[in-house]
Amino acid sequence: MKKLVFLLTIVIMSNLQAQERPKLVVGIVVDQMKMEYLYRFSNDFSNDGFKRLMGSGYTFQNMHYNYMPTYTAPGHASIYTGTTPSVHGIVSNEWFSRKLGKEMYCTDDADVITIGDGTKEEGEMSPKNLLSTTITDELRMGTNFQGKVIGISLKDRGAILPAGHFANWAFWYSKTGSFISSSFYGQKLPEWVQKFNDEKHYMPYINKGWDLFKPKSTYNESLEDNNPYEGKLYGSKAPIFPYDLKDMYDKNDAGVIRSTPFGNNLLAEFAMKAIEKEELGKDNITDFLAVSFSSTDYVGHSMGPRSMELQDTYLRLDQTISEFLNYLDKTVGKDNYLLFLTADHAGAENVSYLKDNKYNVNSINPKDIRANLKDYSMKTFGADVVLNYSSFNLFFNREVIKAKNLDLAVVKASFKSYLMTQDYVKRVYTEEEVLNSTGNDYFLNFIAKGYDVTQNGDLIILDKPGFIEYQGTGTSHGTTYTYDTHVPAIFYGWHIKKGESYAKKAITEIAPTIAQKIKVSFPNGTEAQVLEEILKD
Repeated sequence: MKKLVFLLTIVIMSNLQAQERPKLVVGIVVDQMKMEYLYRFSNDFSNDGFKRLMGSGYTFQNMHYNYMPTYTAPGHASIYTGTTPSVHGIVSNEWFSRKLGKEMYCTDDADVITIGDGTKEEGEMSPKNLLSTTITDELRMGTNFQGKVIGISLKDRGAILPAGHFANWAFWYSKTGSFISSSFYGQKLPEWVQKFNDEKHYMPYINKGWDLFKPKSTYNESLEDNNPYEGKLYGSKAPIFPYDLKDMYDKNDAGVIRSTPFGNNLLAEFAMKAIEKEELGKDNITDFLAVSFSSTDYVGHSMGPRSMELQDTYLRLDQTISEFLNYLDKTVGKDNYLLFLTADHAGAENVSYLKDNKYNVNSINPKDIRANLKDYSMKTFGADVVLNYSSFNLFFNREVIKAKNLDLAVVKASFKSYLMTQDYVKRVYTEEEVLNSTGNDYFLNFIAKGYDVTQNGDLIILDKPGFIEYQGTGTSHGTTYTYDTHVPAIFYGWHIKKGESYAKKAITEIAPTIAQKIKVSFPNGTEAQVLEEILKD
């Protein structure tokens, strides 16, 4: 009898252990964050933000995206689904859909309406274009829909895609200065959100303006202020500190805060209010808060990776992360939350900066690419057979090709040969080559993982390293190269041991790892490759 009781006790304890979960999972995505920033700015970070995560958590020093294009929407979707655009269907931020025959945006949904103080266009959003489940979806189902899931970001796509199909709420920022949502999630905003909006938390930041966070001598990891590789912030006369945000606000809208570090501050305030008012992490049923800091991307695109503005944004974000961690310690409990921090993509060096340092590269205006394609088509086939060029995808107009009695295969081969003569082009792949990929071609493997046959183009173009299809100042991203794929990945908190790995890892391993860690089903599109280091207590 005693032996039977003992065995039953062991079984019960094993089952309890299998169901052990943190009170709260927090996913942090920093938009356009290169892993290199954690190295370059390290001497100027505090001990309580990024250094705390890296010093007490587990850091993957060699985490990469494994598909193209490396953009915001595919990045967020891939982190949370554990798969790539070829499976989850979010193939860009906006793209020309072959199936629909028109441009579409990643989270567009004409069947819902704006909830809150935002425009019609800002709020007609939902996750319906996301084809696979997310780790947040699996948590909802794994807790019989009792665990809460909330996604927040300045960008709609940064809130909606991580929160998944079954989220309680997703909130994103409007140019009115309010956080809004859509009727996909509810008929009206929660009272606490409306109160937060009514208090206009963005105004103190605008009234104060943007000056350097630390003494100017601190910024010796950046180029001088007002260098030729920076753009101008919201029509400012020059990219020079300090910035009068009140003047910019008067000329534009509350969206000005997106392109300053204070967009991240505002989002952190909102995140902490969400934890408080939604009582996240207050019981033994695991909740999930997905937070995406977007101001880093806005500043990066506008000012570039070597600007004082970008460094200042990261020094301020370091403080914001510190305050957020302290808040989690106080409200949820230091050992009760599991947190991971990563990025949706990295970013390239400014092309003019590279050229001025004797690297033979160029930026290419996408409008010029389209114009040259049309010119080649008219000269070669007597008609414009190009339907669309965007996100490295070239689509042909099959109706025009048919009307001119042209052979599609001949057209593809002709354009491929033409494109390979262009200085900026590394490789060109046809749809057939993508679909027949064996995985042995390094670059083609990236493209195949980012290719959805119902949505992508007839030809896919890979630019040479260092070239950017972008304007002259600031920077962009989207390629297969490490400057776009190499991002941070840090796990911290509940049952995470201190350590680091230099082995190459894929971003699609994060979601299945979380699934194993908190004992829920894998997202349904993932290949279920996991980060074993995180699963070993």
